[in-house]
Amino acid sequence: MNFKKTYLFFVLLVSQVVISQEGLPVYADYLSDNLYLVHPAMAGAANANKIRLTARKQWFDVDNAPNLQTANFNFRTSDKVGLGGTIFKDENGRFSQTGFYATMAYHLLFSRDRTDLNMLSFGMNAGFIQSNVDLRGLDDVTNPDPVILDRIQKDAYFNVDIGMSYNYLEWYAHFTVKNVLPTTRNIFDNNTPIKESNNQRRYLFSLGRLINIGTLWAVEPSFMYMATDETDERSIDMNLKGYRSFDFGKLWAGISYRRSLDGAEFSQDGVLVENQQLQYITPFVGANYKKFMFGYTYSYQMNSVVLTDGGFHQLTLGYDFGKRKERWNCNCPAVN
Repeated sequence: MNFKKTYLFFVLLVSQVVISQEGLPVYADYLSDNLYLVHPAMAGAANANKIRLTARKQWFDVDNAPNLQTANFNFRTSDKVGLGGTIFKDENGRFSQTGFYATMAYHLLFSRDRTDLNMLSFGMNAGFIQSNVDLRGLDDVTNPDPVILDRIQKDAYFNVDIGMSYNYLEWYAHFTVKNVLPTTRNIFDNNTPIKESNNQRRYLFSLGRLINIGTLWAVEPSFMYMATDETDERSIDMNLKGYRSFDFGKLWAGISYRRSLDGAEFSQDGVLVENQQLQYITPFVGANYKKFMFGYTYSYQMNSVVLTDGGFHQLTLGYDFGKRKERWNCNCPAVN
């Protein structure tokens, strides 16, 4: 057996899978009028039905670079019940996954009527995800390694996300637990020492407020804290978003800064060991024009050691329909 080749293969494989193995990845989608993609309790929370499409591409100058496409919709079926669905495809080198989530949310109104926003929401995703690892072409034909099989290994699994959201006038808070169920996939079970953990659980907590500046302008500071059980990873997003209202809708733009709260050690000269935290800076811009929405985000990794200097581009398209006549008496874009 070629030990060096086998070891290198699994190091590369595991490094690619780490950021893709937990279902739908969490990027800055929630800042582009797409909260439901991250928080299931927001299904049907708005006073309109929503459709959102996203396309994300990383590192245009790198072959087989990560890319992600999503499509989701959510709507209110009654005064208290919201439904939604999401499909996605996530590719990262030789690893890929496709999945579908179905969502049900329940909304409790504490206000005297539907003009004063005071709403507590609960939501649950039920998801089915298929993972693939393409091992074709990795082995040496003349000297085959029995550990590396010339095939696409596949496995599918089921999991759920649960969450709650609270919207009070211009204030909001969201808490979501992703991948609640312990699930072990056999995609790497090939008589090798690598076994995947059955704990892919991730916790998300968001808090923010919209502050009116006159009648046409508003700013929205917010943050999101994210923690992962198995790898003990922690990160925080600090966000600032601004709005300008027009007769046709709104223009908005902002910036997000993501920083991990744990570091990774590296050495550039083979002697001095340094430590760095993952850091992203993400400017974004978009518009709501009548029933349509368009958003663009660009993420840049601010680290000493990176794979490439290229950034991460994402487009978001949306369409709102079936608006209810009544509106909340607040400047709250997520639900109004």
